[in-house]
Amino acid sequence: MATGAKRPKVDYGSEMNPLQNFLQWCNTVGLRLSHKVCVSKEGTVAEYGMLAKDNIEEGEVLFTVPRSAVLHQETTKVSAMLEKEKSSLESSSGWVPLLLALLYEYTSSQSQWKPYLSLWVNFKTLDHPMFWSKEERDGLLRGTGIPEAVETDLANIQREYTNVVLPFIRKHPDLWNPGTHTMELYTQLVAFVMAYSFQEPQEEEDDDKDEEEEDEEKTPYKLMMVPMADMLNHVSNHNAILEFTLDSLKMVCVRPIHKGEEVFNTYGQLANWQLLHMYGFTEPHQSNSNDTVDIPIINLYKVATQGVQSDLAQQLVEEKWEMLLELMQEKATFVFGKQGCLTDTELRSVLKVLCMSEEEFSEFKDHEGWEEDEEEDISLAFSYEGLPGLNASWKWLIHEAARLTASSYGDWEEGGSAPEGLSSRQQRALQVRCGQRSILHRLMELTKS
Repeated sequence: MATGAKRPKVDYGSEMNPLQNFLQWCNTVGLRLSHKVCVSKEGTVAEYGMLAKDNIEEGEVLFTVPRSAVLHQETTKVSAMLEKEKSSLESSSGWVPLLLALLYEYTSSQSQWKPYLSLWVNFKTLDHPMFWSKEERDGLLRGTGIPEAVETDLANIQREYTNVVLPFIRKHPDLWNPGTHTMELYTQLVAFVMAYSFQEPQEEEDDDKDEEEEDEEKTPYKLMMVPMADMLNHVSNHNAILEFTLDSLKMVCVRPIHKGEEVFNTYGQLANWQLLHMYGFTEPHQSNSNDTVDIPIINLYKVATQGVQSDLAQQLVEEKWEMLLELMQEKATFVFGKQGCLTDTELRSVLKVLCMSEEEFSEFKDHEGWEEDEEEDISLAFSYEGLPGLNASWKWLIHEAARLTASSYGDWEEGGSAPEGLSSRQQRALQVRCGQRSILHRLMELTKS
């Protein structure tokens, strides 16, 4: 790892609390914080946050993080080892090198990032659904899609640790130890990366490389831990954003922030179910403009089979379904947001097939799909303004599929606000469920006969 001029040795002793330790460390590594902001546990929406100490104008830089203070597999002390054996660290997630770096740095008393990583003592503040019991997940989050996503995550984490990470750390007992670097710690670090890492887009290099070689080497983004940047909390209506430059990363104000207000970054256009699954928190569903709900394609099939009068009609539906499964997966979903359908092209295709007469379907098969023709604006047709104008059979399928989806949630909650006495997990689950159900109810209202 490249280093600049030697800095005076600092004793990060126990006299200061973890936050004070971290802020002192920031000074030693050249992380510059504007005098107009401060990091605090008070007056923020979560454990830590950033507050404005003065009025801040659009375009002002709130802090600057030098590249040398960013933690990833190329800056860790074990970077040479990770680079040398990167071919053995490949996995479906692509996160193994960063996670091995974190395993090492988090447990090393000599880590350059010790004051930063010490802010998370045993990761007790992480409360992703992956740390809930299966009974709690299934009970509180039924119908939201989160329990299924978590089960997939946990299976992938176990497979990745067992098949890739454990053989590697056993091969290097001088740097890692299976007794210390356990699957439990690995799982916690996965959640840590999910909640706090940043992705830097990788630009294409303009050189004379063979095009096929470029495709093989190209990485869409670099995953990294960015001290200070991960202190900021998220809202969809954010007021700051992280910018990447050659020498540093800068948090820049994107709209005026008044003295006393919290500084918010954005983690992306994320629905509440995604926020809870990936980050362990939710926004109030009424104010999350990016909230969505998924309607499984299987629900459209179930609705299409309702009221089928004859064996021939049932056979026709089955043939349509088989063809649709060739075009998309059985677990495919249609996503509806607060303005309409976000997967309108796919939804239109499925509705078109399911509502075809026998003759139309036969012609469709003969042509091996539909021909390109002039169509109305699909996005407008499947917006909430356009839905009432769809033909009756399409509206009926959407209405009934939405009703069937709404029935999958269970009914432990009453109304749209959290009653007294709910735990924090119940309250977060309530925001996810109420947000999704409100979208479904609006959808049913717009497609009723």
